[in-house]
Amino acid sequence: MSSNTSLPVPLQLCYENVSGSCVKAPYSPGPRVILYAVFGCGAVLAVFGNLLVMISILHFKQLHSPTNFLIASLACADFLVGVTVMPFSMVRSVESCWYFGESFCNVHTCCDVAFCYSSLFHLCFISIDRYIAVTDPLVYPTKVTVSVSGICIGISWVLPVVYSGAVFFTGANDDGLEELSSALNCIGGCQTVVNQNWVLIDFLSFFIPTLVMIILYSHIFLVARQQAKKIETTHNKTESSAESYKARVAKRERKAAKTLGITVVAFMISWLPYSIDSLIDAYMGFITPAYIYEICVWCAYYNSAMNPLIYALFYPWFRKAIKLIVSGQVLKDHSATMNLFSE
Repeated sequence: MSSNTSLPVPLQLCYENVSGSCVKAPYSPGPRVILYAVFGCGAVLAVFGNLLVMISILHFKQLHSPTNFLIASLACADFLVGVTVMPFSMVRSVESCWYFGESFCNVHTCCDVAFCYSSLFHLCFISIDRYIAVTDPLVYPTKVTVSVSGICIGISWVLPVVYSGAVFFTGANDDGLEELSSALNCIGGCQTVVNQNWVLIDFLSFFIPTLVMIILYSHIFLVARQQAKKIETTHNKTESSAESYKARVAKRERKAAKTLGITVVAFMISWLPYSIDSLIDAYMGFITPAYIYEICVWCAYYNSAMNPLIYALFYPWFRKAIKLIVSGQVLKDHSATMNLFSE
């Protein structure tokens, strides 16, 4: 005689027969394959896409400019996200377990925070660079030099690394949340809790630079519109060579500002859900379901893979550089002096 009483499903653990192991909540085979494919594609694109950006700018002398050096450094930050953060987060997200040790969990968290904030700082400096280039294109080369760009790059790396190390390696992130942190501290887990003070600092660190970028790019596009109207009204008039040169320079800088403005918008769209969710979570008792949190995290991670796609869509020189790199022509003598601009 059959019984309608169903047997309880035994809990799966990250480490079987290990006391204190985290409970494993894996996806079924179909969704697991799909998630690995989606997350893996993001990581591969972040690594190889940003590697192509760095090689293009650093190899071809025609691309050696303060703005492009900032873009190459930004690509380096996104490349490191693809190498040191995304692959391990992929396994944790799909398997719901951390198999890489407690020490590397701390390193992983620090790299995550440091490289993502480095991207934000780079974008902020790039927006300042574009603001000067569009509003005063003829004086721009004397104001923004390679050495100035180098200082901006140094700040964009040092501050995020120092900040992430000071917060997470010292344990300041979970002050006042020791009980919650202890409850989550099972073997096979890598969940970092951050108290309200540091979450607020994190949010302001995201919000203030983002607000600066919005203000600068709003002014940039306002000036660009005024310049375009001025050029249009004087198009049928006789222009001096100096005025013609100024118009060409202004047009080039506006085009570059438009592309980098799209990069900034993509960054904000990618990171805003995670920033808002973290702030709400800290003040509402960490109520966000795990799947919602993972969606927010991977939206932010995917930003590191988006920038090379944006450059490929809007920068003809980048498309040409990719062809030269993939075909192996960069290995030829004098390849660094090749012309990438169709002018």
